[in-house]
Amino acid sequence: MPVPLESRVSTAVRASLAEALSLVFPTWCAGCDELDVSLCGACAAALQPHPAARRLDGFEVRSALPFDGVAARVIRAYKQEGRTGLARPLGAALAAAVGTVDADTVIVPVPSSRAAIRRRGYRVAELLARRADLAPRRLLHPAAVAADQRELGREARAANVHGTLRAGPVAGLRVIVVDDVVTTGATLSEAVRVLRTAGADVLRAATVAATARRSPAA
Repeated sequence: MPVPLESRVSTAVRASLAEALSLVFPTWCAGCDELDVSLCGACAAALQPHPAARRLDGFEVRSALPFDGVAARVIRAYKQEGRTGLARPLGAALAAAVGTVDADTVIVPVPSSRAAIRRRGYRVAELLARRADLAPRRLLHPAAVAADQRELGREARAANVHGTLRAGPVAGLRVIVVDDVVTTGATLSEAVRVLRTAGADVLRAATVAATARRSPAA
C-alpha cells in the first residue's frame, strides 16, 4: 500500500530537522565517541548491570558496574558534561544495585554540594534515582564544604568529609543510601553515620559503579 504523500513529507521534514540539529548540536556516544548517537548499542550493552557487594564500615555497598571503560566515560559525561539524558541508562544500573525495595523502605541519595548544584543545575545521585523510578527523598543535606577529595587517601577523605552532611527527619525510617560511584567510601560512610545517628535504620548502600577494591568507596 503506497505511503500517503503527507506522511512522506512529514518523515522527510523530521529527518531534515534532525540532520540540521545534529550540525548545530552535534551528538556523539558518551562511551566511544560514535557520531549521531548519545549512547551506541555496544556501549549500552556494556552498561548492563552485574551487581557486586562489599562490606564497608559496618554496612553493605552494592554496585552495578566497575568504574572503568565505558561505565567510567559515561558517568563522567553525565557529571562533567551535563549530559543528563544518560541518567536513564545509568539509573537502570543503579536500580539493579539497589535490588528489591519494600514499600516501607526509603531511598536517600547522597546530596551534591551547593556549589556543584549551581555549576551543574542538577543533583547527581538524586536525578539517577529519579530516572530509575526509585522515588528518592531528600533527607540528607550539605552541612559544610569539603575540600577536593581527588588527591586524598582513605583516611584523609574520611577526615575531610566528617561533619559535611546533616540528616532530616529520619528517625525510625528504613533507608537505602544511593550515590553514583564508590571510591574510598568516605562519603558513603559519613552519610550512613549521620543517618544512623539521627535514628534511621540504614539497610545498605548502592551505587552505579565502584572503583577497584584497592580504593574502596566515595
